[in-house]
Amino acid sequence: MFKEKKALLLDMNSTFMFGEDRFGETEDYSLYYNKIGGTLKKEELNNIITSAYEYLDIRYPNAKYRNNFPSLEKAIQKTFHKKLSEEEIEKIIDTFAFHEMGYITQEYAEALHTLSKYFILAVVIDIWAPKKVWVETFEKHGILNLFSAISFSSDLGVVKPSPGAFELVVGQLNLLKGECLVIGDSVRRDLGGAMAAGIDCVLVGGASDSGALGCYPSLLEFCNEIS
Repeated sequence: MFKEKKALLLDMNSTFMFGEDRFGETEDYSLYYNKIGGTLKKEELNNIITSAYEYLDIRYPNAKYRNNFPSLEKAIQKTFHKKLSEEEIEKIIDTFAFHEMGYITQEYAEALHTLSKYFILAVVIDIWAPKKVWVETFEKHGILNLFSAISFSSDLGVVKPSPGAFELVVGQLNLLKGECLVIGDSVRRDLGGAMAAGIDCVLVGGASDSGALGCYPSLLEFCNEIS
């Protein structure tokens, strides 16, 4: 079924990274923030992170923002009206990124290495914070060099299910859309974006839809079938 495919365009969260988006009423963001030298009071800092998250969360599913999604820094500036130094904004952003980022297990890192033997790999990733810590994490797990193209929404201001990032990555790979396969866990974002771009999609993580080329319990099961 996948013999004509040359490249996989992988989603990240809940596809090969897990435990992401640790935001909520029970989170104390000041614990990490204080470790990196932040000086704002606990209540104020927690309020800033919560307000910025809510600002972005409301806009994320809105089609109006798919191709001009606001940056995290803009969200902070829009929801917190006191003057903050650039250094302080950077610490707030680093704290937000720490809570937004998940973890990659060795099992999934090995699966990506296995898939790279059969396909060109690329990633199409929606994140709200700047990409720095994700790039560092990919490097730490030895998977950064597996990706021939990488799209982070915080670079582009384009979020799924917009077809824009998928089309950009296909162009970077210099392949035809029919030679590519999107793999992700979200019917709305991954399958929806892939279909809008005219690219086949496989769903993982328990997601299921008749529009998908296939559905697997996880990326590991997909990898096992391929190998």
